[in-house]
Amino acid sequence: NIRVMWNGENVIFGGKTDDAQMPVFLLYKLQELFEGTVKRQLLKNIFPEGDICLYGEGYGAKIQKSGGNYISDGVSFVLFDVKIGSVWLERANVEDIASKLFLKVVPIIGEGTLQEAVDMAHKGFNSQWGDFTAEGIVARPKQELRTRAGDRIITKIKYRDFC
Repeated sequence: NIRVMWNGENVIFGGKTDDAQMPVFLLYKLQELFEGTVKRQLLKNIFPEGDICLYGEGYGAKIQKSGGNYISDGVSFVLFDVKIGSVWLERANVEDIASKLFLKVVPIIGEGTLQEAVDMAHKGFNSQWGDFTAEGIVARPKQELRTRAGDRIITKIKYRDFC
């Protein structure tokens, strides 16, 4: 997991937690995607107030076991969620932001029940990124659900957990 935070003036990169280590080659790619005068101005135009966090994933060689299948020239970043202040954006807004920032967004591969997603991951299916088995599925309910503590309920089902 990668967090790209914009405070209105600066871009800050982080992993899933503040203590997470990020490979240098991935950091270089993130700097290419999000830093520099033009990118900073673009972020300023889209999010003048700042207080935004883009959530995504680094992918490619040396990141996933089959990372070389994803991208032949190194690594990249794919967006899957956006939070402005304390508000998580809906999918259409995430796609709009990805478009404005020239980013890829994690594809939606279908709709169905949780059991259907488990069955699909167990069987395996081709990745949207190439002719190889997808890592898995991130399943979200159509209507956002939260725990009693207010955390969103999202499920990740990985193909390798069935091997």
